[in-house]
Amino acid sequence: MRSLPAPFSDGALLVTRLLIGVVLVAHGLQKLGKGVGGAAEGFAGMGVPLPTVSTLFVMTVEVLGGALLIAGAATTVAGLATVVAMAGAFLFAHFGSAVFVSDGGWELVGVIAAGALALAAVGPGRFSVDHLLAGRDARSRATVGA
Repeated sequence: MRSLPAPFSDGALLVTRLLIGVVLVAHGLQKLGKGVGGAAEGFAGMGVPLPTVSTLFVMTVEVLGGALLIAGAATTVAGLATVVAMAGAFLFAHFGSAVFVSDGGWELVGVIAAGALALAAVGPGRFSVDHLLAGRDARSRATVGA
């Protein structure tokens, strides 16, 4: 199996993290603008269980998780939390709908979930906080072992 050479694959992962992260943060800030109560009311209208708790979870995933993906920090956790949030969006807001967002469809949550799952699976790449911390950890283990 062939993949892109390291500088290109790392660049592709960076672009993926930036795009998904910015979209998540934008959606989270949009919900924050409505306030927890307003967003929870919308969730309740869609039949989301525990709408206030669900709203707080989704807002946290979108704002904090999106920021973490942008930075490439805690990428596996942020990616998997995003998948869970998008699965909820699919099940409660888009299940049984057409594909296209313009028709109330699931394409956006599907693409976000797929990208987040891929990032959780392969990691953030070299241009990330996770990579920086892993290098620092490896250097400190080498120093201790010497």
